[in-house]
Amino acid sequence: MNGRESLRRYAYLSIAAALVTIGLKSGAYFLTGSVGLLSDALESLVNLAAAIVALAALVVASRPPDDSHEFGHDKIEYFSAGIEGTLILVAAGSIVVTSLERLFRPQPLEQLGLGIAISIIASGVNLGVALTLMRVGKQRDSITLQADARHLMTDVWTSVGVLAGVGLVALTGIERLDPIVALIVAANIVRIGIVLVRGSFDGLMDTSVSVEDRESIDRVLRVFQGQGIQFHALRTRQAAARRFMTVHVLVPPQWTIKKGHDVVEQIEHAIRAAVPNAHVLTHLEPLGDPAAQEDVTLDRSS
Repeated sequence: MNGRESLRRYAYLSIAAALVTIGLKSGAYFLTGSVGLLSDALESLVNLAAAIVALAALVVASRPPDDSHEFGHDKIEYFSAGIEGTLILVAAGSIVVTSLERLFRPQPLEQLGLGIAISIIASGVNLGVALTLMRVGKQRDSITLQADARHLMTDVWTSVGVLAGVGLVALTGIERLDPIVALIVAANIVRIGIVLVRGSFDGLMDTSVSVEDRESIDRVLRVFQGQGIQFHALRTRQAAARRFMTVHVLVPPQWTIKKGHDVVEQIEHAIRAAVPNAHVLTHLEPLGDPAAQEDVTLDRSS
């Protein structure tokens, strides 16, 4: 079982959590009639759809490279994150529509104590699963699991806001507080959805590796620079969990091909040890060769 295949069980965990919370939150809505709790239940439906999308993305990402995708299928995870962000925005829109209707036509809420208790249980389920997905997603560099975790956390914050609104209604008797809080929660959900969609586009545009990874690469290269070797035309990109980089290695012209090859092998090994899932391509050139300097502009750090 490869790394992506082993992540599927966490997608199944997310699907199970969505089914449980849909049942709990729907029950809380039918008991109370709260539009805030209804918005919470609607977001759980979106969570279910997002979890299914996440599972599909992990299935595709786990496929080995083939003739049509020689660098693998990891980028499907960015599509998954973008779809999740879009679904979050759809959920926010449904909350706004429902809340505006209830804002102008407020209705009394019933059995608030039981409804709040059920919603707290559902939020606890989402919180536990979200923290698990985020931890594993960061450990395994899974964009899909991290997006799903953020999605579930939006549901948790939705529930917190909704419970606050329902509680205020119970304390003050002002029924319009219920849809007002739901609208505030929807605004926060929109913000998180936009962040996910933007991150998806960044990944599809071959964004460079993180600052931390770039610093790790630079530290490795500095070690070899002390041996009279120079570097330029360093370029990087990231595709989900995998990092790709190319660099030109300039060595003394009197070196044999064998010596130069041995050194670039050491450089590639050191970079792969410093940066997880790195795929390194080096190009060997002689120091002092005018032709080797023509591509120095490719190195933006020079």
